[in-house]
Amino acid sequence: MFYTDGKLQYPVRVEKANPLFARALQQAIGGIEGEIRVAMQYFFQACGARGDPKFRDLLMNTAAEELGHIEMLATAVALNLEGAPLSLKEQVANDPISGAVLGGMNLKNLLSAGLSAMPIDSDGVPFDMSHIYASGNIAADMVANVAAESTGRALAVRLYEMTDDPGMKDMLSYLIARDTMHQNQWLAAIEELGGGQGVFPIPNSFPQDQEQQEFSYAFLGFQQDGSDPVAGRWSQGTSIDGKGSFKAGSIMPMGEKPQLAPAKPRGGAQKEQM
Repeated sequence: MFYTDGKLQYPVRVEKANPLFARALQQAIGGIEGEIRVAMQYFFQACGARGDPKFRDLLMNTAAEELGHIEMLATAVALNLEGAPLSLKEQVANDPISGAVLGGMNLKNLLSAGLSAMPIDSDGVPFDMSHIYASGNIAADMVANVAAESTGRALAVRLYEMTDDPGMKDMLSYLIARDTMHQNQWLAAIEELGGGQGVFPIPNSFPQDQEQQEFSYAFLGFQQDGSDPVAGRWSQGTSIDGKGSFKAGSIMPMGEKPQLAPAKPRGGAQKEQM
């Protein structure tokens, strides 16, 4: 069950409306790094979380927080668009400079939403949920969440640098801080699940003696001249999960050239394929 009291999670103020920045903010709402993505990702992870209920609680509380971030950003988009005239033609005629700025806005926000935010990215592409990762494996989900918060924080930092509006910088500073916390909480959850040596390889429930272990910790190089790949931490020493030792080398083809059966009659192929 979700509740709302009509108040924003954090104050949102815009001192000077900027339609172009409103378009940029749409990426933080409906982009693949945005708040719709993480809100739905954590929500569906929570709904499918099995085992210790504290992980479901962690995920659901964060999903609820992200819904509040959508509300904040949608409010910011609307406030940045409020200064935009309804007639683009009039604006260009009266003030070519601001008309050029307005020309950079996403017209969907004007034509389809009446100067309001939409569930779209900065190019006007609707968010389609294709970047929601909820695997049913709590460790895999936590790793995906670290990546989601990392890209989200990178986006928020870029938006922060794009604006000189004090109100927008203040709001984004808050969102950046929350991304810092969320990165750390997902890493803390991984630590609680056993850390690198307890969690990995994911899923840790599969017996490793059933995998071809000669390849489990081998970094493979595919240089045409057969030379070894450049060495790194991933190619030498004890593996991160502590269950093996890294090694590196060039791989030679172990399979054969594929031989497929002829095409089936009436299957739409050319007769030379049959």
